[in-house]
Amino acid sequence: MCSPASIGQVYQTYGTHNPADASPCQEPSCIYPRAKGDPADPVWPVFWQADWTMYRVFSGYRQVPPPYPGRPPAPLRDGADYQTSSGATFYDSTWRGAAGEGAMMERYDGFCLPIFPIDNHFSCKFISLGNVAYFVAGDTRPKWMPRICLFSPLNHPPRPDFITHLPYSAADSARIGKGGQGYSFWISAADGHVMQAGASPDRTADGGILFGYGFQADAAGAVLPQSFYFSGYPLAPANAPIVSQNYTHFAPTQPGSDLWSEVAGLDPATLPACQLFNPPKPPQAAALSVSPPTARAPTWSDIGHWKP
Repeated sequence: MCSPASIGQVYQTYGTHNPADASPCQEPSCIYPRAKGDPADPVWPVFWQADWTMYRVFSGYRQVPPPYPGRPPAPLRDGADYQTSSGATFYDSTWRGAAGEGAMMERYDGFCLPIFPIDNHFSCKFISLGNVAYFVAGDTRPKWMPRICLFSPLNHPPRPDFITHLPYSAADSARIGKGGQGYSFWISAADGHVMQAGASPDRTADGGILFGYGFQADAAGAVLPQSFYFSGYPLAPANAPIVSQNYTHFAPTQPGSDLWSEVAGLDPATLPACQLFNPPKPPQAAALSVSPPTARAPTWSDIGHWKP
């Protein structure tokens, strides 16, 4: 059961990271029906490991929407329109423990996941063991941030068939290229309903939040993860309207259990709640009991109750 302090840390993920009843899905059980002629749903291997390159796109994203077949295509320019960083994902759906089933780590090197209204120039990891998701920050994290905190008490790794929770998009698939399969929707931060299937046109300015996932067939015909494309926090300091993690060196091999050891023995009830979506005010603002006069945009934690 969630403690009072962690109730607000259950995020709506439309069946992907928590039960369907945690999100205002418009389809029963958050499963989207497929139309005649749509390709068969891809399924993740029961365990796998992959490196990826992350593109934080902050300019030109309306004209050049994701998914991207590799680096964002011209006319977007590295350094001028997007930033490149790296990381890796480790997944094992066969893991079992007191907190539930499935283990997963996403490791961000140098630049953390830019979906929060904070400067993301630090390394970080998200580790999920069963239903409990932990956040581990690197040494260059902000001074207010603990090294390990509780990200969510109800945020399990996606199941191998998680793609059933996203609508198929022929337009997204075409942008991936030959053998591509793209699945995405824009969610309204105001009411939590699906605004649109497919990544284009961009809905950032309308208070929408994108969640998308791409697959692509390899030379042998196996359909493998190609990219995870989504909305980051669109304003400074994150400045990440669109983010794409494009996979490289995908291998259906089992990660070592030592990857989870950093949090495996921790009692989540003893950890501080992460403040990633609602970071503390700067000391000078707190002393004056006022908020800094900056604009705000919705985050994933605002879905269903965002008010500009």
